Amino acid sequence: MAEQPQVRAPGPAKGALDIGQRIITIVVGMVETRLRLAVVELEEEKANLIQLLVMAGLTLLFTAFGLMSLLILIFWAIDPLYRLMALGATTGVLLFLAIVGTIWTLVKVRRTTLLGDTRKQLAIDHTELEGEP
Repeated sequence: MAEQPQVRAPGPAKGALDIGQRIITIVVGMVETRLRLAVVELEEEKANLIQLLVMAGLTLLFTAFGLMSLLILIFWAIDPLYRLMALGATTGVLLFLAIVGTIWTLVKVRRTTLLGDTRKQLAIDHTELEGEP
């Protein structure tokens, strides 16, 4: 026996079913678009984060070696009587700068938003869905 295609019978429920199907199609399209936007943004954020980590790592490495060399040179040039005082002052200054850098980094991390464009678009969709009569 051959299968016959399903044909909807015309009637009062046909219009409601068509409207429901259109609404579902529109919602699925919206969700698909938002997911694609989120994936693109996540890929961009991942690339930026990897680049920033590599740059920060290299910068910290070179800075550490430079500071160590400079400190050795400075302590070598100071009179042996004052070396301990110079070492203490230098340690205090470096620890202070490390604390300032940590606070600055934490403030910057809290200021950045992940998926900002996706959140804006979802907010627009939400207001449009609530605003329709």
